[in-house]
Amino acid sequence: MNFREAAEKNEDWIIEQRRYFHQHPELSLKEVNTTRELAKRLEEMGLEPHYFEGITGVMAEIKGGQAGEGAKTVALRADIDALEVEEHTGLEFSSENPGVMHACGHDCHIAMLLGGVKLLMEKKDELKGNVRILFQPAEEVAVGEKTFIQQGALNGVDAIYGTHIWGDFDAPYMSFEYGPRMASCDKFTIDIEGKSAHGSAPHLGVDAVTAAVHVISEAQEVVSRLNDPLNPLVITFGTIQGGQRWNIIPDKVHMEGTVRTLSPEMRKKTDEMLKLIVEHVCAIHGTKGSCTVEYLANPLFNKSEKLCEIAENAAVKLYGENSLKHLEKMMGSEGFSFYMDEVPGIYGFVGSRDPEKGYTATNHNDCYTVDEGLLKRGAAMYAQFAWDFLEAE
Repeated sequence: MNFREAAEKNEDWIIEQRRYFHQHPELSLKEVNTTRELAKRLEEMGLEPHYFEGITGVMAEIKGGQAGEGAKTVALRADIDALEVEEHTGLEFSSENPGVMHACGHDCHIAMLLGGVKLLMEKKDELKGNVRILFQPAEEVAVGEKTFIQQGALNGVDAIYGTHIWGDFDAPYMSFEYGPRMASCDKFTIDIEGKSAHGSAPHLGVDAVTAAVHVISEAQEVVSRLNDPLNPLVITFGTIQGGQRWNIIPDKVHMEGTVRTLSPEMRKKTDEMLKLIVEHVCAIHGTKGSCTVEYLANPLFNKSEKLCEIAENAAVKLYGENSLKHLEKMMGSEGFSFYMDEVPGIYGFVGSRDPEKGYTATNHNDCYTVDEGLLKRGAAMYAQFAWDFLEAE
């Protein structure tokens, strides 16, 4: 089975879906209209939507006509939430929701998976297994995956496939490489408490900002001196707020940041070191400090050589040997990692960078958009991978 021609025949419909959802973006856990519209489209294709308690998003299942006893089930996932970004693409179908935009490409993921479902439904009677469809909310806040898992989205699933359209990767190439692909994502919060005094008499106060400066400096040495330089590690302080007035010794500082790494061992060590640094640096400076760490996403590894082979062969079957290109592992993160901790999975990338056509903005940029001719490729890949996985022995 080759879904390329079917995807081309359905291209206009796939693009129409992308434009609708791009124009009507919704933030994480608020994807109410998105969920309703997705359910409507699934019903129009003859599927029964299934909802999860207390969360947006929708699931459905294609029951294969040739699925006998013990047949496999493959899950296909697309994330559906948008970002708190004011759009400046100038598209005719720009966001109608002020300050909210599909700047990460989830509108494309929605359209590609809807397209994949449409293609599979046309061959439903020939499917040798079942296909679980997951339109998952709240990827950007790493909540949707965990809730879906807790409520049984992966029950009976033998493998899961996901893909991301990517602004730093050349179009129209795809990547389904084995090994580490994306980093973990931890959010740390640091609070430092000192004592205020007049700015002219610093000896009467305890300067929380000075302590914070030393915390930041010491944290960078975890990267430069405690980490193996061959292991990627990032510690970023993203926000710092402190002080009351220009002539008062600051008594409080609040900082937030993130830790990213591909090493589970270094992840744990770094988080422990941050807490120790805050504790001891603050003690030296006479302040009180606390550090809490929130674990948002695990490192994402394509661990199954078999699934990588199925995905790569599917891409070649559809678009030839030159459809695949190397994409270096990255320090961004993806909640899809939680699914891969539960069942075998494969996560791939579809490139959208095309300077000749003017597509150079990257994901999370307020001008990010794609050549819509790529969408049929993503749709065909969803269908082809599912078909080939169910066909494989």
